[in-house]
Amino acid sequence: MKIAIIGTGRMGKGLLKTFYQAYGQQVLFSGRDVAHAQTVINELDLALQAVPLEEALQADVIIPTLWFKDLLPWAEQHKEILRGKIVIDISNPFNEKFDDFTTAYDTSAAEELQKVIPDSQVVIAFKNTYWVVFDAPVLQGLKSDVYVASNTNQARETVMQLLKPLPFRVLDAGLLKNSRIIERMTLLSSELARKAGNHPRIAFNLWGLEHEGLPKEQQNEPTHLAQVH
Repeated sequence: MKIAIIGTGRMGKGLLKTFYQAYGQQVLFSGRDVAHAQTVINELDLALQAVPLEEALQADVIIPTLWFKDLLPWAEQHKEILRGKIVIDISNPFNEKFDDFTTAYDTSAAEELQKVIPDSQVVIAFKNTYWVVFDAPVLQGLKSDVYVASNTNQARETVMQLLKPLPFRVLDAGLLKNSRIIERMTLLSSELARKAGNHPRIAFNLWGLEHEGLPKEQQNEPTHLAQVH
């Protein structure tokens, strides 16, 4: 399975180095400028060659790392080539001040994306994962949580299996409508982290769930609802 990461910003870099560690040459990396994408690869010291966008979009799973305001026009432009593919949405519909949303309460970025590309399978992941968390996704022996949601069971399961080798705890978050809550939880965690002086080193970790690699006798010890990195 080929995984394409589109975009050379902070999230693109974080996802690239994380997926590369697990999948190596199965990862395709691209952006608006192939030369700049290759510069990013070289900075991360990865044995990978950047590819043109058209080639990257031939992958089975596409991860655009665009701002939400740019994501929908981009998806509309490439909707034909995205037909039948899994598109992982990591975006949050924050406004320019990062203190509110550009979407109504009865929708989410993921649901709006699915409307634009109805013949693709939109799956959410990493919406609650800030770019710095990729450098240290495990804190005090606990993995940061990643919520995966989709209206298609098969697509959701495919992405959960895809993320399994990564250093995160992957949780089934149900249907895309649950992205409304996850996006708002992400903004709330940002506000809490700023007040605590830890932004952007913040991630979710839910109580009451078993943690891989944690001894059974420690399973019921308090962890972090909003895990500070």
